[in-house]
Amino acid sequence: MTQVTLSGLTKIFDQKSPPAVDNLDLEIESGKLTALLGPSGCGKTTTMKMIAGLLRPTAGDILFDGDSILSIKPEERGAVMVFQNYLLFPYMNIADNIGFGLKMRKVNKKEIRSRVQDMLDLVQLPGFEDRKPNQLSGGQQQRIALARALIVQPNVLLLDEPLSNLDAHLRDEMRVLIRRIQTEMGITTVFVTHDQEEAVVLADKVALLFDGRLQQFDAPDSFYDTPNTVDIATFFGGTNFIPGYYLDGTITTDIGVFDAPNSLVPEGDAVLSIRPEAVDLGEGGENSVSGTVLSHVYAGRYARFQIRIGDIEIEAVTEPGQVKLFADGDNIPVKFDPDKIWVLGPNTAEQPAATTG
Repeated sequence: MTQVTLSGLTKIFDQKSPPAVDNLDLEIESGKLTALLGPSGCGKTTTMKMIAGLLRPTAGDILFDGDSILSIKPEERGAVMVFQNYLLFPYMNIADNIGFGLKMRKVNKKEIRSRVQDMLDLVQLPGFEDRKPNQLSGGQQQRIALARALIVQPNVLLLDEPLSNLDAHLRDEMRVLIRRIQTEMGITTVFVTHDQEEAVVLADKVALLFDGRLQQFDAPDSFYDTPNTVDIATFFGGTNFIPGYYLDGTITTDIGVFDAPNSLVPEGDAVLSIRPEAVDLGEGGENSVSGTVLSHVYAGRYARFQIRIGDIEIEAVTEPGQVKLFADGDNIPVKFDPDKIWVLGPNTAEQPAATTG
C-alpha cells in the first residue's frame, strides 16, 4: 500500500491561459479509494496523468510514501493507469492482453498463465482467455483492462472515467466489482469522474476540483451535509438556498428567523442551505413557517413538492404517501430541522433571492 502526496502540483500548457492544475495539495491515504471529481476541463485527468508520469508538472512534487517520484520513469513508478477507452490489443487474445505486462517483465510463461487465470477469476470472467477483445461487451472489456492493470501488482491504481462508456446497469455492476477488488487487495486507488453519484458511491474520500483548484477534500457525505461553499453545494445539486444574516446561532431571512447551530460563518451575510429531504411538511413548532403548495409529483419511492414561502420557492422531498395529504394550493406548515440547516457564506457575485441548486 502506498500513500500519494501532491505538493503544490501545477501544470501550465499555455502561458496565455490559466493553469490546468493550480498549486494542488492533496494527501491520498494508503489503501483507500479516492475520487478526483469535477466538471470537464477542471484538471482531474491532467492530475492523474502527472501521477502516472505521462505528463511532467510545471511545478510542485509528487511523492509516494514520502519520496519524490518525478525523476522515476513512468514504467518504474508502480502506478498503472486504466484508460477510458480500455486500449486492449485487438490482435491478441484475452490471456495475452492480460499477461502483456508480465511478459514485458520477462516473467516465465507458466507463472503468467497461472496469474492470468487468477485475474480472470478476480474479475469474474473465467474461461475468456481465448477470446478476442471484439468478442466482448463494453463491460467485459473494462474488466479485462482492469485485470491487465492489476496483474502487475501496482502500488497505485489509476482509473480514468472507468464507467463512462457503460450502460446504467453495467455501471452498477462495475461499481460493485471495483469496490470489492479494491477492498480485497487494499490497493491505493485514484479514479477520475465527473459523476457526483459515482464518486459518492465508490470513494472513501472525494477531491472536488474547479478550474484546476481544489475546492474541498472530504468524505462523500460532507459534500451534501457540510459543503464549503454555495458553488460546491450547487454542484452536488438539490439544495435550497435562502440568503440572510447570521448571528449567535440564528439566521434571519426574508421568510423568518431560524435556529441554525451549524455554520461556517461566525457572523454576517450568509446563506441558509437545507436539502429538500430535510424539509418537513405539515409540522409546526420551532423553526417552522407557513407555505403554499405550488405543485407536487409522485415518483414511486418519494414525492417531490414545490412550496412557496413569501416571495421564494423551495423544494421538499418526502415519503410518497404525502401526496395524498396535501393538494396544490394548500397552506401548510413547513419546518426546517435546525440540525439539518447548514449556513454558508455567499461566494457568488449575485446570490439569487432563493434557489434550488
